[in-house]
Parts: sequence; C-alpha cells; structure tokens
Amino acid sequence: MPEQATEVTAAGIARLAGVGRAAVSNWRRRHADFPKPVGGTGTSPSFALPEVEQWLRDQGKLAEVPLRERVWQQTAGHPEGAVTALVHTGCALLLVRDRPSVWLELTAVSDERMAAVLPHAMEEVLGARLDPDAGARARSGAPVPPGHAPPADGDAAAGRLSVDSPAAGPPAAGGVHNAAGVLSDASAVHITRAVPTPSADALLPSVPLLRAAADLAAGIGAGQTFEFLLGRQLDANPRQYTLTPPGLAELMAALAETGKDTHPPGGGGRPVRSVLDPAAGTGTLLRAVAGPAELLAQEADPSLAALTALRLVLQGDGSPRSAPARTVRGGDALRADAFPQLAADTVLCHPPFNDRNWGHDELAYDPRWEYGFPARTESELAWVQHALARLRTGGTAVLLMPPAAASRRSGRRIRADLLRRGALRAVIALPAGAAPPYGIPLHLWVLRKPGGALHPVPEILLVDITDPAEPGTTTGTQTSGGRDRLDWPAVHAAVLDAWRDRADHPGVSRVVPVIELLDDDVDLAPARHLPRPAAGGGAAGLEDVREKLADTLRLTAHLTPPPAELSAPARWPLTTVGELARAGALLLRTGTGAASYAGTGTAPVLTEHDVLAGTAPSGTPAPPPTGTGAPTPDDPALLQPGDVIVPVLGGGSVARVVDEATAGAALGRNLQLLRPDPAAIDPWFLAGFLRGTANHRQASSYASTAARLDARRLQLPRLPLAEQQRYGEQFRALAAFEDALRTAGRLGGQLVRGMYDGLTDGTVTPR
Repeated sequence: MPEQATEVTAAGIARLAGVGRAAVSNWRRRHADFPKPVGGTGTSPSFALPEVEQWLRDQGKLAEVPLRERVWQQTAGHPEGAVTALVHTGCALLLVRDRPSVWLELTAVSDERMAAVLPHAMEEVLGARLDPDAGARARSGAPVPPGHAPPADGDAAAGRLSVDSPAAGPPAAGGVHNAAGVLSDASAVHITRAVPTPSADALLPSVPLLRAAADLAAGIGAGQTFEFLLGRQLDANPRQYTLTPPGLAELMAALAETGKDTHPPGGGGRPVRSVLDPAAGTGTLLRAVAGPAELLAQEADPSLAALTALRLVLQGDGSPRSAPARTVRGGDALRADAFPQLAADTVLCHPPFNDRNWGHDELAYDPRWEYGFPARTESELAWVQHALARLRTGGTAVLLMPPAAASRRSGRRIRADLLRRGALRAVIALPAGAAPPYGIPLHLWVLRKPGGALHPVPEILLVDITDPAEPGTTTGTQTSGGRDRLDWPAVHAAVLDAWRDRADHPGVSRVVPVIELLDDDVDLAPARHLPRPAAGGGAAGLEDVREKLADTLRLTAHLTPPPAELSAPARWPLTTVGELARAGALLLRTGTGAASYAGTGTAPVLTEHDVLAGTAPSGTPAPPPTGTGAPTPDDPALLQPGDVIVPVLGGGSVARVVDEATAGAALGRNLQLLRPDPAAIDPWFLAGFLRGTANHRQASSYASTAARLDARRLQLPRLPLAEQQRYGEQFRALAAFEDALRTAGRLGGQLVRGMYDGLTDGTVTPR
C-alpha cells in the first residue's frame, strides 16, 4: 500500500457501496480476500481506500466511486486529520473561486511543485478576504499596506503567477513557518487572522485532495463543496461540536432584524449593518443573516475559527466589490476580546452553557460589567453583558440561554438591573429539541442597548411555546419528539407574531410590567407568568367538552365487541411478509422522513408518534442534504389508502391502516409500509394479524434495550380472499372501538383538567 493512502472505516465502505454496515461485516467474514485493516482499532478498524475500491469493483459491488464520496474519503483519511484537510481544502476552493485561471496554471504542474507554489497564491486570496484590518481600512480610507491590496477584476491582481519562476515559491520576505506548517508573518500582520497560510510541506499530502475538490467545485460550486465536506465532518463527530440548528439560527436572525431600528443615533444611518457573533462555533448564526451585512466573529477554538472564516468567505458568489467584510478572529471573547472598540448593530450569540471557568477571577474589574459582576456560576450573564457592551446605542442582541439563567438566585441582581434600565426586551421559551441539550426547553433573550435619547421601556414581553397543542390535534410545534421533530415554520410564526404584536395571548405571550417582576427572585421564566389556558377553552367550553364526551361514550358502548365465541386454536398454513413481498403480493418500503425537494410544496410526514397515538400526520420533512453535492435521498414513500404502517422500534403490537384523510402524507422514520395487492390480500386482515402478540414477539429482535421489529418475519395465515375479508371486517370494528376509547380518554382528561382549573381559579362554583 502506498504511504499516506487514504483510509476508510466500515461505515465509509457501506456508504461507498450503498449498503448497511452489517453487510460490510458479512463481507469481512465470508470473503477471505477482503482487504485487511491498515489502522484504527480492533472495534473500529480502518482500511486502505484504494484496496477497498478495487475489491468492490472486482466483486461487482461498485461501478465507480462518486466524486463527492471520493473527496470526502480523502478528507476523512487525511494523515493530519479531517480538520486540517478541511482548512487546506477551503483555502484551495477560495483560490478556485477568486482566481480560477491561476488555479488552472497551478494544477498543470507536478504535485511537489504545486505544493511549493500554493502558499504564495493562497496568501494573496486569504489576505484579501480575511485580513482583519481590511474592512476598517476600507471604511476609513486609510492606505492599504503593500502586498495586501484587494484583488482587482479577473486574475490580473494575482500577478499572473508563474509556476516556473523563482518568485512562485513561498513568500520569503518577512515570512516564517511555525511548527504546525503555517506561514506566519514576522511583523505580526497576520497573527490574528483566523486562517494562516499553510506551508508547502503541510500542503504536500493534501494536493490530491485539493485537485479532487476543485473537480467537484466545477460541478456544484466552491461554496457548496465546502458546505458538503463540513457537513459530513460535523455529522461524523456529533459529540465534538455544539451546533446551532439552522432553523434556530434563522429565528434568531429574524428576531434581530425585526427588532432593529433603521436610524441609529447620530444621523446618516449606515449603508451596511454590522453583525457580531462572539462565540461563533461553526458560523451558523452569521450565515443566517439576511441581506448585506458586515459579519464579525470570534471563536476560542482555533480550528473552528478557521473553518468558520472559510465558510463565511465562501458564501455567495465571491464578488470582491459587492460582498461586505467578513472578519473572523480567534481567542476567548470574554478573556481576550478581539473587538474592544466595536459598536455593532446586531449581536447574535449561542454561548457555552454552565462554564465555571469563564474568567471570573481575572475579570473582576472589567468595564463590561455595567449591570453587575456575574457570579462564577453565571457565565451566561457574562455573555449577555459582553453582547450589550459591543452594541451601539439602540442595537439589538439575541442570545440563546439555558432556562436556569432566568431564575437562578445568584443572577437576580443583574436581571433586575437589566429590567430597570430597559435592556432586556423579551424572554422566549422554546420547545424542547430546539438546540443541544435537546431535552431542555431553552430560552431566547432579546436585548436592546439603552442610552442616549432612548427611554427605558417599563415592560417586557414573555413568550412560551414550550407546550404542544392539545392532545389529539394536528397543530402545534411537535415538542414531544425532541431533536429533529420540531415544526420550525410553526415555531417561527408563533415567535415572530408574538414579538411583532407585543400583545397578551393567553398561554402564549404576555406583556408584563417590569415592576411586577422586581421581587426577591426576579424570576423571568415565562412559564411562571404565563399559566396555560384552561383545558377545553376555559369554563365556557366545559359544556361542549362534556357533550362531546357523552357522545363518544355512547359511540364506545355501541362499538363494544359482542361476547367472544370460543373455539380450539386454529392451525392454518402460514406464510411470511417476506415471502409475500418476493411473490409480488405486497410492497415493502422503509420511511426516511423525507418529502419531495423538487417543486415548492412538501407533504406532511406520518411519524412514529402519530401511529402509536392514532393522530393525523404531524411531522415535517427532514431537512434536505447539505449542499448540492450531498447525496440525493430516495423518493419519499407517499401513503395510499389501504397501506398498512407498522413501527419498527419498540412500538408494541401496533399496525395502522391508511385512510383517505392520511393518504398523501410521507412515511416517517422508524416506520415500515406494507402495500398489499387488494386482489390478493385484504389490508384490514393484514393489519389485524400483524398485531397478534405472539406474531410480533417472534418477529422482533431483543439484542438491545429496545426491541426491533423485522416486518419480513411477521406471519400470516393462507386464507381465501373472502375469508380474509370476513376477518378484516372484525378487525376494522375493533380499530373503530379503539379509536373511540382513545377519544373518550382525551376528552375525559380535558374535562377533568378544566374542572380542576375552574374550581381553583373561581370560574366554576361547586354544586
């Protein structure tokens, strides 16, 4: 095997071949010629990618590796790690986009010569795009130092770099390479740049990857190529990064946009607003900012700072004249603020939570603590004050906060001063699953920097959308499922409507006078000040609920099955769902939660919760793959009348027959669809026998804590169609009886809760 050959794990092999990881394990056991591990561990071995590709081709399991997969495997298998590979690739993609003809000249030489020339060319584009002082010089009209002029039109500004001239090597004047192989400037001009120029030695192992990435960018664009690779890296290491979901980032950006005033003090306005994220992470919040804006970011992790900088500069078409500045700097914003004189229009921030090592001891006399010195346990309030300190007067900040920050006693004095001075404008409680930690309903704090001619507002808006709609309804924000289950359009609409209206809506929003909150606790948790509306619409609606419950109970009594007629156990000839599928008597599909990405509309998704609870489809489609270069999902499984749906993970003996009202929805995750041929199998007969307890147990595996159903192993008796229909009618009647019982339980619960609420708040009197 050649040195530095790209390695791939079993999961990567499965992705290449389009199979599951279990298939790869079977190949290793059954084929003696399967490539041997070359690295990794005993439990997670890695294999040489060229050997794997050749073996797959020899076995007829792979015609050609898709280019995007090859690029990702080269990234993941880079000898210095995927992050280093991503940084090198991002620098190259920036060169491909901004200086395409220079890139073509560079690729015409050998790998060794290309690695020697690349640092000089990369320094040109990185200096032009990411020089931290370029934006300030451009606004002030200060002269640009030699060697740092922004690129002119075309490739002329690159000096038509010759790959055969001595000047094509790494910059010699004032340039030194540190131990990490990164070009550093002796005059410290680039010390604070988030993406230092890689050295020739560091770039040499990356040259094949850079060539392949450029080929991929030729088809889908440089920005989309980087997004695809970065998305794969984030997905492959979910515990390494704390991510801000795109839906939440868009909501925070929209709140800041809605809350900003368009005429800042001093007159004249600003042609381009400035937006700061002092804890940028992967840059998702700044990418969500709409319209032209100068984006400024700081990130303590140098690797994330570099990836964020490349992500931001690769966003858009790369026009040097129209794109506002993107300035990204490294370092901890609390301990080493990179923008001490900044007066931004907007601050967006997802700060680290529960960080006791935020700098409490060394920052005791910091001038940013205008509202009080935060306790060691109140790191989030330190970030709140940092955000306010970097805003202009009247500027808006939106921060994601843990719910404890709204009620901890150690922060009550700071919260009280934020209220008294009118800095805190709104606290919004989000559904659980909005962001990590996904099991906690996080808060958004909307702040405005007071001062000048602005008068303190003696009220604050509290919004609570943590609770789903009433059980059995199809509206709401899908809070019960946690991560990836939120209906983000509904969340956006609820939050933005409440923010714009600033009105009282029972159980959803309330404008609270500040004086009402200035007690001993200064508890700003919306749930404390926004009690849920009474079940059933309050006392006035209890009679309607009671009448519906009475009707449902009468229907339940009518649908109660007659006394059972006992007989000896039947001994039918049996077949399995798998055999029926192979014979063409039914079709099997597995749900992905996807809906059509073509066109403008998407179908609702029938979720596992909907099947178990007997409710209408309430899910939203899974987000489309990151970037145009991401793999295209299979066409969604759209439900048709007569389909039978079964959950595959610990759902118990449940099977649902799709009716006309549910038809057209997409099949959700962890569900399997069985579409019987009506000329051979009655759907209600099929669903009824699939619900048998013994049948379900023999078709389930119990290798983990949750039982997993293998639908192909479910058994059915071989009966004539007429006999199937006779059984099907009985199963249909049982399903109707079950639905009536479920509805009666829901209405009964509403009535009980409504009576308790009415009796305790005085709207209902005892009889």
